[in-house]
Amino acid sequence: MARADAPSPAAVSSLTVWPRWLRLGHWLLAGSVILAFATHEGNETVHEALGYVALAAAALRLVMGFLTRWPQARFDHFVRAPAATLAYARQVLAGRAPRFVGHNPLGGWMMVALLANALACGVTGWLFTTDRFYGEEWLEELHGLLGNAFLPLLALHVAGAIHASRQHRENLVAAMLHGRKRPAAPGDVD
Repeated sequence: MARADAPSPAAVSSLTVWPRWLRLGHWLLAGSVILAFATHEGNETVHEALGYVALAAAALRLVMGFLTRWPQARFDHFVRAPAATLAYARQVLAGRAPRFVGHNPLGGWMMVALLANALACGVTGWLFTTDRFYGEEWLEELHGLLGNAFLPLLALHVAGAIHASRQHRENLVAAMLHGRKRPAAPGDVD
């Protein structure tokens, strides 16, 4: 019989990788971007409000990526050099990619791309509402291009998560809901 103060088997077999604030921000950003895209024609007020939510979520994540003490949430923990990222990409293609407890190198750069796009899209959308830039066709086109860029970025992001989940036999979507993953084993990174 287990002692009442002994850790549960689930606690021993998993660790919290992503804190609650990061997970909430991830889903807030994802939901607001998807809904802003869905409302970009015909519902300007809702589209703008969702755009501001996405911009705020992306800006907060950017700041926290530098200020947080949570290792797996810090940019300096998971944004790898281009050479290391290319080496990892070759390992993925060869089916020999190591498991990362936090973001893998491709996932880290995907996060940078998604955040940069969210920030740029949000800023161009806001600029378009200002007196100085209202009606500027080039800005409207740029905002539209950035909005449309989310489609391939999100497709790659989801495909990468599915691939890593299958290859390493762990559900990354579930991990972004509860924050836990199994601890590093021999050969794992982080």
